[in-house]
Amino acid sequence: KVNEGFKVCMVTLDSGRIGVASQALGIARAAIEDAAQFAKERAQFGHPIAENQAIQWMFANMWMEYESARLLTLRAADLADRKERYSTEAALAKLKASEAACFCADRGLQVHGGYGYTSDYRAERYYRDARITEIYEGTSEVMRMVISRAVLK
Repeated sequence: KVNEGFKVCMVTLDSGRIGVASQALGIARAAIEDAAQFAKERAQFGHPIAENQAIQWMFANMWMEYESARLLTLRAADLADRKERYSTEAALAKLKASEAACFCADRGLQVHGGYGYTSDYRAERYYRDARITEIYEGTSEVMRMVISRAVLK
């Protein structure tokens, strides 16, 4: 309808943000799984690096970021499925999931060490793929504006 184009655009962006959040979750999960496999196989000083507390803490933090992003994404998707308002929840999910993907990709690359920068391992690909999720369907800065407007309303 005339003069309702902006509304249509915003609804489309909201659903797209759930899609980007889901994509980011996939990247984060893949980064975690690949890094975990590498950490169990890569031995240093006679034992797998997965046995090192510093590496274990990286995985604990990666999983915490992933799970919190996953739950926010499920919340936004549930609201959308029920035809309820979900603009703020979509922004929260997209922001958290994209930042979680970048965090997990970064930590996953760190677990791989120097190998992480080579194309022989997928860690470098996850690192690049995660970054774009912070940009499209609204940058992280725009997501923060959407969220803060809802909070300060």
